[in-house]
Amino acid sequence: MRKTAVLGLAIAVAAVGVLSGCTSINTQPDETGLTYNAGPISDTRFDACVTPSTRTWDGPGDKHYTYPFGQRTYDFSGGEGTDGNPISVVTSDNVTMTVTGVATFSLNTDCKTLRQFHERIGIKFQAWMVDGRTTDGWRTMLNVYLKQPLDKAMDAVSKKYGYKDLYSDPAIKERWEDEVGRLASQFIKDQAGSDYFCQPSYAGTGPCGNAVLTLQAPVPPENIRAALTAEQEAVAQNNAQKQRNETVRTELESIRELVKVLGPDAYVLYKAVQEGKVSVLPVPAGSGIAIPPTIAGGGAPVAPGGGAGAPVAPAR
Repeated sequence: MRKTAVLGLAIAVAAVGVLSGCTSINTQPDETGLTYNAGPISDTRFDACVTPSTRTWDGPGDKHYTYPFGQRTYDFSGGEGTDGNPISVVTSDNVTMTVTGVATFSLNTDCKTLRQFHERIGIKFQAWMVDGRTTDGWRTMLNVYLKQPLDKAMDAVSKKYGYKDLYSDPAIKERWEDEVGRLASQFIKDQAGSDYFCQPSYAGTGPCGNAVLTLQAPVPPENIRAALTAEQEAVAQNNAQKQRNETVRTELESIRELVKVLGPDAYVLYKAVQEGKVSVLPVPAGSGIAIPPTIAGGGAPVAPGGGAGAPVAPAR
């Protein structure tokens, strides 16, 4: 009886020891994982992939690595908390412009591909997640395998366009962005050596697709922006002057036509009436009263043949 109790106690202690030496991985819904057998008396060998929202137990010393599952972004706007700085490009007219934007993608979590990514790239940069968060190693990896191909693609395409078109023409900017996206997809794959960065909707199966780029319009240096603003203001002022000149020409043409019809003296009188410089008195038809016009500021109306200031007399 005593030997049985001692044996049971020994088994329990051994079980506790084994369990206390076990390792586990517990993935969140936005994580996927890899496990490697790495016990004290075994070689380090790949064991299995771990899907999102899964907990597994492994032997003592085994290693676990988690990577993002689902949509991720690479933000190169250069602000606080972003992944990288803006990208510089050179245009066909040799102007250096700055581009900011976001690349949206999903890591390829197909088991075979994810293992390959980890062993070729992840280990080198220590790019796996820690406590559910991406690390500086992940951001460093993105700056090599996403930013460098993006930089190369943007620079190649930008050499086809002038800085004014890229900065001011929405249609040219849209065409430039499409060309950059197509070229960047190929450069990203070439840089990484495989389809590691997939379309945002990729969920571990099916076609990988390509990362999606959202690029802001390239921005020239401040001195060039100021010059463009001044140029636009000058164009606006010139257009306004052209409009004023056209108005004057139209008015002069109208005057010439009136002079042809009325004669020079009558036109002067017509203009004076328009400008309120002539007093106009209503005279009933058939009254026999003749009242010549009086220029504003002049004397009283005069009778026909009378002198200035003479009273108006009724006709007899």
